[in-house]
Amino acid sequence: MKPAACIFDLDGVIVETAHYHYKAWKKLADTLNIPFSKKENESLKGVSRKKSLQKILALDDRNISEKRFQKLMDQKNEWYQDYIATLTPRDILEGVPEFLEALKNRNIKLGIGSSSKNASYIMDYIQLNDLFDVVIDGTKVEKTKPDPEIFLKGAEALGVQPSECVVFEDAAAGVQAAKAGGMKCVGVGSEDILGDADIVIDTFKGLTPEKLFSKLNT
Repeated sequence: MKPAACIFDLDGVIVETAHYHYKAWKKLADTLNIPFSKKENESLKGVSRKKSLQKILALDDRNISEKRFQKLMDQKNEWYQDYIATLTPRDILEGVPEFLEALKNRNIKLGIGSSSKNASYIMDYIQLNDLFDVVIDGTKVEKTKPDPEIFLKGAEALGVQPSECVVFEDAAAGVQAAKAGGMKCVGVGSEDILGDADIVIDTFKGLTPEKLFSKLNT
């Protein structure tokens, strides 16, 4: 198949920001004296800020007020924004710019479908806005992945049918969202985690649209 559009998750697909999320959540958990490691952080990938904090608090059966909960979310986001402010185009994952340019040259529409409410900042820092036709992020949806809302809104904004889209995701929740929306999905990362995707790649380096689409057709 040659899709009419490709929709990319941002964190872990276009640019690696997962370690910044981890650093911010780890710092927050430490202030709460809740043990938190990279193992627990795995379950937060592709999950909203609210659900992530709920998961961290559940590690210690911690109950807090709604006001305190909001303050903790704001604090985590403040730390995270400080970390990502250091991003530059050099932080774009290897092979991504070349692959995006190849898609554009084949008149394939491009979109971002990220649960992050900081997607616009990240896109500014890595200077990729000009390549994408739409950016749908956490500020534009009510439901988070694995609900397909973010990808369905992306398809609608791009003016294509869900069945004409290919989604690129690095999180299990994102793969589930793409499949629930009736889209083909390319997992970017570990097949152990992303096995429900139509195909899984470990890098964009050397990947061409033709190679990818032929794999999707098999």
